[in-house]
Amino acid sequence: MARLRLISHKLCPYVQRAVIALTEKGVAFERIDVDLANKPEWFLAISPLGKTPVLQVGDAAIFESAVILEYLEETEPKPLHPADPLQRAEHRSWIEFGSQILNDIAGLYSAVDAQTFGAKATQLVQRFARLEARLVAAPWFDGEAFSLVDAVFGPVFRYFDIFDEIGDFGILAGKPKLARWRKSLAERPSMRKAVGPGYPALLSDFLRRRNSWISHLQAEAVA
Repeated sequence: MARLRLISHKLCPYVQRAVIALTEKGVAFERIDVDLANKPEWFLAISPLGKTPVLQVGDAAIFESAVILEYLEETEPKPLHPADPLQRAEHRSWIEFGSQILNDIAGLYSAVDAQTFGAKATQLVQRFARLEARLVAAPWFDGEAFSLVDAVFGPVFRYFDIFDEIGDFGILAGKPKLARWRKSLAERPSMRKAVGPGYPALLSDFLRRRNSWISHLQAEAVA
């Protein structure tokens, strides 16, 4: 087997997906973090979009997290997709939904004023209400089997661990299945291994430096 190297960033939620999948499958890999604010030339040579993650398989480089996850499903043991084709396709759809939620979260923490922030929060409330309606959470997305959908949403909830310290935005309120799922994900060993011990402080600092509305709320929370 070719040696696997995962080119990563310490805060990237898409990297976390790949780490979780690799860990769940018991696949050995080397993780190399890069500074996306100062991208090295060797990284740009293997990442046409200039983004993480990139999975190096021998001399080949695979970029985009969804592609990496599918490659691991095709080449490694312990499948994380359902065996049924229709159920598998539905799971892929919810993975895309998870990516959209990450885009919405980026819009939330980038919002420059209270009005824009409120609109983004409302949008997230609606997204998570759709998810609550579909979710099984007993204990995982579709029941007892941990899947790639679970791997995708674990990093989503990490943001709310920090958001909850800043204020109660009501985004996850009144969604008991989401609360159960979030707790199960937080306790999963592969989730814990997906980030380093300094992750909460790094994310807090990242938000503080956004000079956005959430940065303002963060400053008020610690004042």
